[in-house]
Order: sequence, then C-alpha cells, then structure tokens
Amino acid sequence: MDDAGELPKTYKGVVYDEPGKVSTKIVDLDMPEPGAGEVLINLTHSGVCHSDLGVMTNRWAGLPAPTQPGQVGGHEGVGKIVKMGPGTESAAVKVGDRVGIKWISAICGSCPACLAGHDGVCFNQKVSGYYTPGTFQQYVLGPANYVTPIPESLPSDAAAPMLCAGVTVYSALRKSSAKSGDWVVLLGAGGGLGHLATQIASRGMGMRVIGIDAGSKEELAKECGAEVFIDHTKGNAEEEVKKATGGLGAQAVLVLTAANAAYASGMGMLKFGGTLVCVGLPEGELKGIATAYPQFLVAKAQKIVGVAVGDRREAIETLEFAERGLVKTHFRTIKMDKLTETFEQMDRGELAGRVVLDLS
Repeated sequence: MDDAGELPKTYKGVVYDEPGKVSTKIVDLDMPEPGAGEVLINLTHSGVCHSDLGVMTNRWAGLPAPTQPGQVGGHEGVGKIVKMGPGTESAAVKVGDRVGIKWISAICGSCPACLAGHDGVCFNQKVSGYYTPGTFQQYVLGPANYVTPIPESLPSDAAAPMLCAGVTVYSALRKSSAKSGDWVVLLGAGGGLGHLATQIASRGMGMRVIGIDAGSKEELAKECGAEVFIDHTKGNAEEEVKKATGGLGAQAVLVLTAANAAYASGMGMLKFGGTLVCVGLPEGELKGIATAYPQFLVAKAQKIVGVAVGDRREAIETLEFAERGLVKTHFRTIKMDKLTETFEQMDRGELAGRVVLDLS
C-alpha cells in the first residue's frame, strides 16, 4: 500500500527562522507519519507567493497571531503520494498520484461555510504555511479528501502557481459579474496573480482586459492578452480607463496588488452596475477603501466583493485551463538556498510573473 520502507528518516525543508524579518533557513526535518484520513506527499515543487511574504514578516494586521519561528512556509505544493494513512481506503487518490496542496490545506466539511459550498472560508480551516507545516519542504501531510489531483500532461513546476494564484484569480473573475465581451480592469496585471488573471480572462473567459501596472510589466501583460495597457506611474489611469471604454468605465475592476492606492483608484474605473473585486491584501494597519462613497455606490448601483481562494471545484477547473494550454505561468525556478534573496526581490516589487521552488 505504500513505500514506507524506502522513505528517509529526515529530509530538507525551509523555515522562517526569524519571523518579522525577510529571512529563511534550510533545516533537516523528521519524516511525519500520515494520520487518519491523511496522505504523505513527496513534494517536488512549490510556488512562492506574496502571501508567504506577509506571513513571514508578520505584516498582515488581519492575522490572529504572529508567525512562530521554525514555521515551514509555502502553500502551492505539487508532488506524488508515497503513503496513505488509515481510513483512506475509499479516497479518490492513491499512492503514486500527483496532487497539489493549496493555501487552505484542510477544511472541517461541517461548519456553516463548508455546508454552503464556501469551503475557501471554512471556519476551522488550516492554512498551509501558517500554524500548519507548508510546502517549502520535501515531504508534507495533507487530507486525502482535500488535495487537488494534477492533470497528467501538466508539468509539476507549471502546476504549482495555479493552486493559489491561478485558482484565486479564476474565482475572482467568476465572482466579478463580468461576462464575455465585457471590459475588466486588472490592477497589478504584470504580477504573479495579474499575469494569470490576464490570460484566464482574455483566453479562457472571452473578456476584454485593461492591464494596469508599472511600465516595466507592459510587455508581459500584453503577451498574456491585455488589449490595453496603462502605466499607472504616468498620468491619470482612471481617465485612461474611461477613454478605452467609451467613457463608461469597466464592468469589473480586480485589485490584484497589495497597495491601498490601487484600491482607492479602482472605484473611479467602474461602470454603472460594476463590481470592485478585492483580492490583494495590503500590509500594515487596516485602511478602508478610500473612494468607496455610499452616495456613488447607490447612484451607480455598484458593488464591492471580497474573494478568498477558490473552492475545490474551481481549483480543478483552473488546472484544466492550464492543461489545455490556455494559461501558461511565466516563472523561473530556484533552489532552496535562493529563497531569502527571492523574497527580498518580491519585497522591492521587482518580480515579474512567478517564482517556483525546486525542492529536489
């Protein structure tokens, strides 16, 4: 039933050695034993996400407790199941299957949110890389009923970023009320989330994309399917959006960056009946959306929605987009010893596309 005899006693992982700072350390970890309903996965790749930076540096005011030293980070892991725990006989996965671990690593299945199909906001969720060992390690435990099967033809390194960045933006586009042919604005179009959202919106869902980002990201955004690109460092982005949409504004504006300023500009880009979708989480003290005036929301029948990660079904559908070649992650691969350096680049806003950690 498993390869237990061949598994090493210890393996390599990367921990946040000094939470509060941008710092990681490679350590040896003891091989865990899968408990009831769990599988043991030998990970080969993990995406590196902006959320990991927020958790490592304790910059998210919304989190209930500070990150503990020795926390294994990461939440976009892909690898093969090497061992099944007790009570998994009827699971949909088996030893040898490639599966993915997501931001929500486990759900309870029975709280009001889970029962309503909102498993992405389960009241008793476990978060991968925050008080639950994450995916910056060679082996990890996951629930047999919540890991995501990876399509056979999709390489593991390309699949990893789809498990958080991809599914999050797909879920956001679905909840944006925009339909094929509608204009959507993507704030942060050239980033890790943005370049995937641009492809899913334009190639997968038939939307017309206006990408907004710093000028250095223009080429990537256009390559991914942005019909219009606006450099937010030059001139008035709100006016440019109005110009591109015949004076009306966009049906949806997705904020895919962690900047409060992006939220403040988003409302002015919206059409009547349009939706502002909140995805990126600003760091530091909590601030409201500066331009969300009730008078305008009422007068223009607009709405604001928040999107956490998608649900199980959306994760599978997102991987199908990638499997069909409609979405390609622009990424580079790094080894464990380059992770701190990568987070420093991310902190300075210098990364275009995604970074994937090679765990071999």
